[in-house]
Amino acid sequence: MKKRIIVLLMSILLLAIGGCNKNNEGVAESEIKLNKEKIVFKIGGIPDQNASKLNRRLEELAEYIGDKTDLEVKYVPTVDYSALVTAFERGEIHLAWFGGLTGVQARNLTPNSEAIAQRPRDEEFHSVFIAQKKLNITQLRDIKGKRFTFGSESSTSGHLMPRFFMGENGIDADRDLDGAPNYSGSHDKTWKLVESGAFQAGALNEAVWESAVAQKKVDLNQIDVFYITPAYYDYNWTINDVDTVFGLGTKEKVKAALLSIGNDKKEIMDLFQTDKFIESKNENYDAISSVAKKLNIIK
Repeated sequence: MKKRIIVLLMSILLLAIGGCNKNNEGVAESEIKLNKEKIVFKIGGIPDQNASKLNRRLEELAEYIGDKTDLEVKYVPTVDYSALVTAFERGEIHLAWFGGLTGVQARNLTPNSEAIAQRPRDEEFHSVFIAQKKLNITQLRDIKGKRFTFGSESSTSGHLMPRFFMGENGIDADRDLDGAPNYSGSHDKTWKLVESGAFQAGALNEAVWESAVAQKKVDLNQIDVFYITPAYYDYNWTINDVDTVFGLGTKEKVKAALLSIGNDKKEIMDLFQTDKFIESKNENYDAISSVAKKLNIIK
């Protein structure tokens, strides 16, 4: 009798231990699943123009990518160009809308990152030089001795390439202007500063200029374009090493989502001033890297 009681108690104990282990395994699996669900795929973009417009287009795009990939996607604003590069390097941003220069800077700092998409127009992008019409400026050499503003110091189309083409035309931006050049911080601020008379000339992104003119925001009686640069590669979507964080195939899923956007999401694409994204690659921006090194902007 005593032996039977001992056997029964041992059986109950073993069942209890087994149940606890099974329960603990279930809890552990739930915790792992919960932790995985908490990982957010974050996107960002250089603040190159009106903040509300930028926020709107990237929030809508984040929702679209999330629907296409089953990732939890969130748009994270950044205060300036360099802040986005830093956040990307730290892995705090997984997908970023960069200009040519910031894309090169970010990829140089971040192993296994890759330019995956761009707009068709980014294969042949241009900067425009604008000036007050009353000055009768017709060529780059005419801006010698004038008050001049670039956009952001880290901007491809608002600083890097304009400075390069100024040099090609005999203008040293640090010596030949009326004082040191200004940096407005964004393309829309550049044309507004020239229109207001705060600066006599400036350089900015052709797409922002064209949009402002089309929307009749610019007073063309006061300012106009006097020079358009030769073409170069510019804006791009660059992705971090996301497969190590979100699982194999994540990069390709995100890329496919970007390339799938069409007329069904016209409101998103209108904000990017295009009708689609096309594939890109790191090698497209070798010329940008070369110019930046020549101007000692990157090493």
